[in-house]
Parts: sequence; structure tokens; C-alpha cells
Amino acid sequence: MKSLTLWQIDCLPWYVFAAYWAITSLRVKPTKAQEKLADRLGTIVVMGVSFELLFTRSLRYGLLGERFVPAENGTAWAGVALTYLGVAIAIWARYSLGEYWSARVTLKEGHQIIRSGPYAFVRHPIYTGMLAAAAGTALVIGEWRGVLAMALILISFWRKALREENMLTSEFGEAYAAYRRSTGFLVPRLIR
Repeated sequence: MKSLTLWQIDCLPWYVFAAYWAITSLRVKPTKAQEKLADRLGTIVVMGVSFELLFTRSLRYGLLGERFVPAENGTAWAGVALTYLGVAIAIWARYSLGEYWSARVTLKEGHQIIRSGPYAFVRHPIYTGMLAAAAGTALVIGEWRGVLAMALILISFWRKALREENMLTSEFGEAYAAYRRSTGFLVPRLIR
């Protein structure tokens, strides 16, 4: 039997992530309000380019195909560990959101502010987990295309998170403002 390559081992949590998202997307509350189509399409395009950079070799032109870290097993295994940790955080956060989750920026019917699980520390832990997982995969590939993908994902998530915060602030007012003061945006606050 042929053993898995390091790349295949790094891709495994991404497959689990995709399967979990697909299955759990079937059990969500009806949408009450959602972001504009143009905003959603912008996120999809940027994420599509980012995942193309991370998971295929088709965009390895010039500097993008050059290494930013040495090709060492220790670095690659650290990347694999970071990928698994990031996916675990994203799945934990998705589980904590339950029926209020959406791939789009939305408000669900009967929407509530979730303060359990990773949401007790961070307002956007799905993005935190996905960024960590993408950073891990970027370390595994070790090329500048991974760094560019990370930058694009960070910009995309930052903009999407700001749209979410605006929508939640409009819906919940001071309750959401108090939640914002007690939690971090993408990383936990050290001082509350």
C-alpha cells in the first residue's frame, strides 16, 4: 500500500472542512436580510483566486513559484499542524453557530448573538481558523503564491467581517457593541 504524501496529509482536513460545510449548510434558519450580490460576488472571486493559488500549480509564474521558506520537513510538518488546528477551529466555530450560519453575510430569522465556544473570545473565529489553515498550507507549499493567497484571504475576510459587524450592530445595537468590547476581531483580546 502506498503511503500518503505530505501534500495529501495537508489536504485531508480541507476535505473534512468542505464535507462538514456542505452537510451542515442543509440545516440553517431562513434568511431575514443579506448582503448585496456585488459584495458576495467579490468575496467569491477573491476566495476562488486564493484557493487556486493554494491548491493548484497553475499560477506559479515568476516570483509566485519561488520559495519563501526553505524546503525542510520540519517547516512543512509545522504547516500541516497549523492546517489541522485552523480547520479544527473553523469547524468548532461553525458548530457553535449552528442554524445561524450562512456563507453569505446574513441575518437569520430569530437571529441571536452567539457567545459560546470560540465566540466567547473572538467575533469571527471561522475566519480565524480558515486563515490559520491557509497559513499552514502556505507553509507546506513554501512558495510566494501561498503568501499572496494569505494576503487575499485576509483582505476578503476583513471586508466581509466588517459587513457582518455593520449588519449585527444595526440589528442588536448596544448588545452587539458590548459583545464587541469584550471580544477580539480575529484574535482573542488579551485585556478585556
